Amino acid sequence: MKLSSETQRVLEVSMGINKTSDAERREIEALIARIPDNRIQLYQYVVSNPLGDLPRYSIHIRIQHLLTFITFLTLAFTGLPIAFFEHFWAVPVNNMLGGVNVTRIIHRALASVMIFAMAYHIATIVLGSFVKIKQGRFESARSMIPAMKDVHDFKDDMLHFAGKRSHRPEMDKFMYKQKLHYFAAAFGNIVMIVSGSSFMFPEFWASILPVSIGAHFQEMMRISHPHEALLALLVIAFWHWYNVHLAPGRFPMQWTFLTGKITREHQMEEHFLEYLRCLVEIPRERIHLRDMLEAMEQAEKENSNTAAGG
Repeated sequence: MKLSSETQRVLEVSMGINKTSDAERREIEALIARIPDNRIQLYQYVVSNPLGDLPRYSIHIRIQHLLTFITFLTLAFTGLPIAFFEHFWAVPVNNMLGGVNVTRIIHRALASVMIFAMAYHIATIVLGSFVKIKQGRFESARSMIPAMKDVHDFKDDMLHFAGKRSHRPEMDKFMYKQKLHYFAAAFGNIVMIVSGSSFMFPEFWASILPVSIGAHFQEMMRISHPHEALLALLVIAFWHWYNVHLAPGRFPMQWTFLTGKITREHQMEEHFLEYLRCLVEIPRERIHLRDMLEAMEQAEKENSNTAAGG
C-alpha cells in the first residue's frame, strides 16, 4: 500500500511516541506494504468480534455517555409534557408522573445529572490531555479538534459515495461526521443549560443583563428551550442512532458505547489512521493483519490458478 504523506506522518509520529524498535518498524512497514491500495479487497477477510476488537473509549467516556443517554431521554420525556402541558398527549403523561408540578421537580433533578455529566466530560478531556502532554503522548489529530483534513475527508468520502472514488479516505480516530455530532450536541447542551437556568434563576439574568434586553432574552429562552429539545430528539433519533447503530455494517447495534472497543472492520473502514496506530501500539494486531493478508493472497492465488486452468 502506498501511503500518502499525511498517513506516513501519522505513522512516524506514532512510532516515535511509542519508541518502536527498528525490528518492529520493519515488521510494520512490511505489513502495510502488503495492504492493497483499495482496502475493500481486504475487508472480506477481516475477522471481527461484534463486541469489539480494538480499544476506543475509556471507562470515563463510557460512563459519561451512559449518563448523557439516560438523562437526555428522560429529560425529553419529562420536559416536553411541561412545555406543552395543555395538549391532549401531555396531560396523561404529567398525571402518570404525579402532576405537572412533580414533573418539573423530576425534570430539574435530571437536568442536574446532565450538567454533572458535562462537567465530568470536560474534566476528563482537560485532565486527560494534560497527562498526555506531560507524557509526550498527546496528538491533536486523535482528538475532536477540527482540522482541514476533515474538509478533505468529507470531499473524498462524497466522491466515494458518488462512485467517483474506489475507496473511502484514510480518516482519523474521529472522522468529520463524528465531530459534527459532537459539536452539535455540545451546542445543544449549552443552549439547554442557559435557557433552563433562565427559568430557574430569572433574577440572576435580570441582574446581569441590560434592562432593554432582559425581557427579550427571557422570551427567546422560553422559545428556545422546548424547540431545541425537540430538535435534539429528532437529530438523535434519525441521525445519530442511524449512523452509529442502524447503518449497514452496524445493525442491529454497535457495542462500543458499552465495551469501549471498536470492531476491526469498522476501524479499518472509517478510522484507518487509528488502525495504523494500533499496529504500532498493539503487537498482537500485527498477527491478525498478517493472517488476513495471507488469507487474501492465498485466495487471489487460487483464483488466478483457476482462471489460468479455465
